[in-house]
Amino acid sequence: MFSKLKKYFYFFFAAYFKFFAKIQLQIWNPRVIVITGSNGKTTLLHLLESQLKDEAKYSHLANSSFGIPFNILGLKRKNFSIEEWLTLFLSAPIKAFKKKPKEKLYIVEADCDRPHEGKFLASLLTPEVTLWVSVSRTHSLNFDKLVKEKKHPSVEKAIAHEFGYFVEYAFELAIVNGDSKLINEELNRTKSTVKKITMENTLTGYKVSKQGTQFIIGKNTFSFKELLPKDTFYAIEMCKLCLEYLDKSIKTSFPDFKLPPGRSSVFKGVKKTTIIDSTYNATPASVYSVLEMFKEISASNKWIILGDMIELGDEEKEEHEKLANTILSCEPERVILVGPRLSAYTFPKLKSAKIVVEKFEKPHDALKYLNENINGNELLLFKGARFLEGIIESLLENKEDIKKLPRREKVWQKRRKQWGL
Repeated sequence: MFSKLKKYFYFFFAAYFKFFAKIQLQIWNPRVIVITGSNGKTTLLHLLESQLKDEAKYSHLANSSFGIPFNILGLKRKNFSIEEWLTLFLSAPIKAFKKKPKEKLYIVEADCDRPHEGKFLASLLTPEVTLWVSVSRTHSLNFDKLVKEKKHPSVEKAIAHEFGYFVEYAFELAIVNGDSKLINEELNRTKSTVKKITMENTLTGYKVSKQGTQFIIGKNTFSFKELLPKDTFYAIEMCKLCLEYLDKSIKTSFPDFKLPPGRSSVFKGVKKTTIIDSTYNATPASVYSVLEMFKEISASNKWIILGDMIELGDEEKEEHEKLANTILSCEPERVILVGPRLSAYTFPKLKSAKIVVEKFEKPHDALKYLNENINGNELLLFKGARFLEGIIESLLENKEDIKKLPRREKVWQKRRKQWGL
């Protein structure tokens, strides 16, 4: 019941904070650069931060209709209690007139988890520049209704239309993924200058190993110690073009670049295993992207541990079935599937393959299997939901690395414990 009420009144309450955030934004009057898309947003945010550093303010961990107004107002959520919400409501009018930040640039990561969120945030931010990285089936459960009501021909189109508000409201420049048909179809909505980025003939080299990633783009070579998927190319190019727009040149080394936890972080595991932790999210696009990256890594005894992709609605069965071919292309020694969706839809497509495939409903059963079957020196890729970060906790060689995993808050610790982790 509470969940339904929260969903129904989501924008009603968010509009309260938006009103006061707009006041603070007008007082501050920064140049606003919005980063949006289904996946790749956070990588681009951190690429820009590594180049601009303290010249800009960044919306870390805030990309929603509540998160961005809170970030502008300087409000912070901790436990989501009723008492905390009351404090936030009372603080918002005061924070609207707080001392404005010293930075002249505001770089914002903006998402569209639900219908109307793109327009809601775009009308708040009215960006000078929009960087649109991607479109895919993310939170498609929330958009299925629009297709059934025949407001859009497909869930992908519905999602793209919502993201399209960020280019519609951009008043100077839109830098977009020109290889996306869905993005291209929305560009007639903007009056700003549009720059399209395409991969063919621009990305001339891509190498990834356990030691890091290298991109050769035009005459420049970009090297990272992090493991980055091939489609990070779009983020690098957008970073370069955005800096040029700001009359700055890109530095090909990114010594201060660091991604948040759960985005292909590499750890030493028990029995001399190597763990790749990509458990932050599990959208179809991000799963395919990471699996394609894993395929490029040369290593013997590669294992894939996947958790369900959630909030896919009517597309759930199709997306989980499609995973099978991509998994097989990685040529793994073993595949461990965790969750009812993977068990129901992906496992039947894999069980006849000449690899070891196991399925588990609960993450603690998968952990037991891993503990019993790891021999040593395996390369273990973790991607997806179902609290896979809780499995990684038990497999780390250095327990100090636990704090480098995603979802460290007490609420998540409690949930993992309830799941037997």
